[in-house]
Amino acid sequence: MHIANRIAAIGFACVVASSLGPNPAQAVVAGQEGGPAAGSTLMVLNARGGVCTGIVLSARAILTAAHCAAGGAELRVHWRDAGEPVLIVPASVALHPEFDAGAIRSRRRTIDLALIRLADPLPGRFSAASLVDGSLPRAGSSITLAGYGVSREGEARSTGTYRSAALTAVEPYGAGRILLWAADNAGGGKRPGAGACQGDSGGPIFNEGGIVAVTSWSTGPAGRQCGLLSQGVLVAPQRGWIDKTLSKWGETARWTRDR
Repeated sequence: MHIANRIAAIGFACVVASSLGPNPAQAVVAGQEGGPAAGSTLMVLNARGGVCTGIVLSARAILTAAHCAAGGAELRVHWRDAGEPVLIVPASVALHPEFDAGAIRSRRRTIDLALIRLADPLPGRFSAASLVDGSLPRAGSSITLAGYGVSREGEARSTGTYRSAALTAVEPYGAGRILLWAADNAGGGKRPGAGACQGDSGGPIFNEGGIVAVTSWSTGPAGRQCGLLSQGVLVAPQRGWIDKTLSKWGETARWTRDR
């Protein structure tokens, strides 16, 4: 095996070993095990040790956050089959043309979405998620965030279990047309509450109709990275890019209108 491939294999093995470790029965952070559309999600790993969540759109197509797939690192799509880890090499990856990796530092606009194509179809245990093409969630509406990230900030071995948390949509900078912001009202902004954390990027954010956004970023109180605000990229405004990219691959997404 080429030395670069050996290094990559070691990196993936370490990530998988972490995801197979003991998992506290808490969170997404401070959430609960399980949640909507568990059968429509899996994990996206990179050789640098990065862990993200992916959303199944069809038998060969997965939606995730662009920062999970950018930077040239080798990727693997990951799930467990009868307790054993499965690692699949993507056939191709498409980053949203308006993704800007340095946007947070420079305060520029970015669309943090990526699509992953597989050469072979996923097993039948996976089902296509429903994306919502409809009205955007407004402040005060109830949403649910889910993913395979850590249950406690900084505890990498707590990744690998699908968890969810009930949150409330907020508008810290006014009504969003690209981004959805969510918070846990119980946290009060002074102590960590429920929300996205490391490994939840690329995961689904739901309302009653289906997936309305893809998790991209989080922040926390008192210098923490999690537990205050969770951010996602709204999917409805990006339907044109999603459908066009999937069409080139001979795939389609399942869209539903908001109730």
